[in-house]
Amino acid sequence: MADKVYPSTTKPATNGTAATKPSFPATKAQQYGATRPAYRPQPASRKRSRGCCCACVLWTTVVIFILIVLAAIAGGIIYALYRPHRPTFVVSGLKISSLNLTSTSHLTTNINLNITTRNPNKKLVYTYNPITISNTTFLRASITSSGVQLDDKSGTKLSSDLKSRGGVALKLELETKVKVKMGGMNTPKARIRVRCQGIKAAVPSGKLATTASVSNAKCKADLRIKIWKWTL
Repeated sequence: MADKVYPSTTKPATNGTAATKPSFPATKAQQYGATRPAYRPQPASRKRSRGCCCACVLWTTVVIFILIVLAAIAGGIIYALYRPHRPTFVVSGLKISSLNLTSTSHLTTNINLNITTRNPNKKLVYTYNPITISNTTFLRASITSSGVQLDDKSGTKLSSDLKSRGGVALKLELETKVKVKMGGMNTPKARIRVRCQGIKAAVPSGKLATTASVSNAKCKADLRIKIWKWTL
């Protein structure tokens, strides 16, 4: 039986070398090249971290802004409800029992003072040390000093005023602590200073006290109590 010869599909070799049949399917080395460098993981991008920081700063700013707006709204509501005003003070009477100045500028005084204070607020209560003022309150105070040393300028001026027929011009300054009550909320204690001027008094002679003229007296209260966004 004769053998059948089939034509070969392999191309003839060139230069005397045998041809190699390519593999199928192609390998990755054949597709991308055997000289491709190995994969190396890259560090995280800095742009992503910067974007996160910017987002955090933005949200923090937004939250702070919202809190400020809410606080301002709350302060406006409280102000509209209570409409706070400072208390007023009026000198209603002043008597001088003694007012002596020695040649060495030592001052001795004994003064009885009556002050009327009024709270113009309907929903606020002022609590002083150690009294509470809700509407109108009459205060009595005794001012005494023994051997207060004055400087030369003050001593000379006071000595001249004591000899004047028009009397001595007095200026009073009172200071204490106060807190404000608004409904169920109490503010911390703050300093209040009351200055009164326009008082004229004659120097007493003997044991009889003299009554000062207070018709032109005016008092001003200096009070700084901060509640929310407004200052009383």
